[in-house]
Amino acid sequence: MMESVFDTSKPIVRSPYDDDFYKLTMGQAIHHSYPAADTEWALRVRSDEDLTPYIGEIRVAIEQLQELHSTQDMLRHLRGIPFLKPDYINYLSNFRLDPSFVKVGQANGQLEIRARGPWVAVSGFEIKILAIVSEIRNRHKYPELSLQQVRESLYKKFEWLKSNATQEELQAFKVADFGTRRRISFNTQEEVVKTMMRDFPGVFVGTSNVHLARELDIKCIGTNGHEWFQAHQQVGPRLIDSQKAALDGWIKEYRGDPGVCLTDVINLDAFINDFDPYYAKLFDGCRHDSGDPLAWGDRLIAHYESMRIDPRTKTLVFSDGLNLGDRALNILRHFRGRINVSFGIGTDLTNGVEGVKPLSIVMKMVTCQGEPVAKISDAPGKSQCESPEFLNYLKNVFKVKD
Repeated sequence: MMESVFDTSKPIVRSPYDDDFYKLTMGQAIHHSYPAADTEWALRVRSDEDLTPYIGEIRVAIEQLQELHSTQDMLRHLRGIPFLKPDYINYLSNFRLDPSFVKVGQANGQLEIRARGPWVAVSGFEIKILAIVSEIRNRHKYPELSLQQVRESLYKKFEWLKSNATQEELQAFKVADFGTRRRISFNTQEEVVKTMMRDFPGVFVGTSNVHLARELDIKCIGTNGHEWFQAHQQVGPRLIDSQKAALDGWIKEYRGDPGVCLTDVINLDAFINDFDPYYAKLFDGCRHDSGDPLAWGDRLIAHYESMRIDPRTKTLVFSDGLNLGDRALNILRHFRGRINVSFGIGTDLTNGVEGVKPLSIVMKMVTCQGEPVAKISDAPGKSQCESPEFLNYLKNVFKVKD
């Protein structure tokens, strides 16, 4: 009998660090700068699929999160990361997720999950809740799925790459696993990372999953996410200065580590207007998460050159809906030799099995300090804001055209 991708004898989330690394890097900055900030988060289901039959199981899995705690081995691993500070690690040693901050129900015939409480305490629910919803849904839709099928799908992608990319291109093809939030299951992600470590024909640089990075002794990858910039729309000074406040806060916390920033919380035009030589020289590069990746990268290269910064000293990280094939390879070919490039691939790695349709879900911050925040992005359909008035105000302030 083939080994199943699902292990129902264990919790879906196995560790407090079965999470994306950027939750820890942001968590430290929140802990130090905004320990009293209040935030609210909401699940958004993009797929046309009814998830309400799973509400009971989802509630149970979220309740189980309060049992997660840090072991000495886990804390020892964190102490080995140079830019995580002792006081924050001490804070994590006693921290427990509190499920009372989370409400699970339904609205308009669809699953609704909302979390509200101190930013530093509720941010850690985002990725874990997404992983829970994804795995519970997949258990019902694909109960017979096996790890052998996961491996076979991955090896087909490896073979495609070896057939279509040159050896020089493969040596420059740097990939990290970003697949925790939409994985088929924990076992799937673990198997994918092991297989990538063993046989990926390009360069596998690590995983965003802190638990797997520790267990498998590889690098954990991540810097900051949309929430860091969104929150500064309310905790920063003037709204027009919110992106600069977010960048300044990151510099204050890390002074150069870890130095890649998102560009699409408002849109690329607004980001470039704020990303002057001061920030461009201090940050190692930028991450792409929406819009045309080639046009985006060309704009940033031109922006670096306009500031007399050699783009070859900077890195572009691509993480928007990539596959382990033509999409990433085309990006690599377009930018190779012009700027450093790496890829964070999520769904196609940990939910890329033939015959399996991934669930499209996100969970984003919707308020900070009781006031609305927004993410506009560079692509239709990725914007998120629960207040049309605030969204219009934000667009007006940053001169965003519809």
